[in-house]
Amino acid sequence: MINNIFVNLPVKDLKRSMSFFAELGFKFNPQFTDENAACLVLGPNMYAMLLVEKFFTGFTKRPIADAPKTAEAIISLFSDNRADVDSLADKALNAGAVNYSDPQDMGFMYSRSFQDLDGHLWEVGWMAPAHVEPN
Repeated sequence: MINNIFVNLPVKDLKRSMSFFAELGFKFNPQFTDENAACLVLGPNMYAMLLVEKFFTGFTKRPIADAPKTAEAIISLFSDNRADVDSLADKALNAGAVNYSDPQDMGFMYSRSFQDLDGHLWEVGWMAPAHVEPN
């Protein structure tokens, strides 16, 4: 069983990226934050490591994706309610993110999407608890 997730994302300007996510209300774990990396705390046991591009390349032999032009991944974060979805998406757009998709409202599920300062794709969503079948 997996008990933590760390998504590693290359960034051009670590301080700028940290400021962006701080404006959205996120915190950083200082234990895993230095001049090369910042540990963005997304939620309990969920983290995004923002890695300076040169540092990121030490972990892979592949070239870094040109995130503003390609889709490397979509990082989806789900909230407890629709209002939180709108709040986070609006904060992101006000902090310099770019909207990349119209809001999706399917009744039982609602989501909004944005592209962060480095071009990474993020989706913020809500799903009605009654719609999710128990394990």
